[in-house]
Amino acid sequence: MAPAIFGTFQRSVVARTEPAEMTFLEHLEELRWTLVRSAAAIIIGMVAAFVAKDVVFDGIVLAPKSADFITYKLLCKLGRMAGADDLLCVSDIPFVLQNISMSGQFFTHLMVSFVAGFIIAFPYVLWEFWRFIAPGLHPRERRSLRGVVGFATILFLLGVSFGYFLLAPMSIQFFGSYQVSGSVQNAVALDSYISMVTSVTLWTGVAFELPIVVLFLTRAGLLTPAFMRNYRKHAFVLVLVIAAIITPPDVVSQLVVAVPLMLLYEASIILSARTLKRMERIAARELPPAHRA
Repeated sequence: MAPAIFGTFQRSVVARTEPAEMTFLEHLEELRWTLVRSAAAIIIGMVAAFVAKDVVFDGIVLAPKSADFITYKLLCKLGRMAGADDLLCVSDIPFVLQNISMSGQFFTHLMVSFVAGFIIAFPYVLWEFWRFIAPGLHPRERRSLRGVVGFATILFLLGVSFGYFLLAPMSIQFFGSYQVSGSVQNAVALDSYISMVTSVTLWTGVAFELPIVVLFLTRAGLLTPAFMRNYRKHAFVLVLVIAAIITPPDVVSQLVVAVPLMLLYEASIILSARTLKRMERIAARELPPAHRA
């Protein structure tokens, strides 16, 4: 009688301490609210950026159009220190922005506000999706992925900064001053300029999430460090081609862009290798003693 009572009590304690398994519809409902909260955070950031129009446009988005932008000043100093005189100095970016659509400035304002809102809300959106995914992981997996949201946020912000302070200014300086003839003046459409700045900035932030993508693909068994090492040369050639396309035609500018991307690829290989070794150690510990080497 006593063992039966004890067994019933034990089962009731387990039922209270362990969460019940969610149904498929409950998972969909939780995903829906995750998306709703993420969208709300982006909208709040978007509204804040929309209201702060002068700061967002004059202080941030249009700043790389000025020769006084901090990137141009630093490159000028770097060129002089390297003995290149004023080769890397930017004295003027000879193009003007123009709006050729009746509603062009308004919709440009909306698009820039959305991109700014997404960047502002990105850490919260990551945290929301981590909250959705984490309950489905083993406790050991959750411990091994502790801090992944903070790490992904740092990488994203580094990528955004890299795109805004390096790639966007170099692209603007090169394409904005390029002329096939002195008799042809550059008058750039506002949406074209905004599209370049926002897309370069945002997609570079996404590209800097490469280590996080590699981490999850390695844990899923879809990617190995050996594969990345075998295709290292191909990756480096691709990086150099991209750097040559989006930067002015000088070696210094191309290296400024290419080196961080190459380092990011190498860091991803190291992260993949460490993740694979950790998985192998855990698998070895879980094997029965008779099967261990």
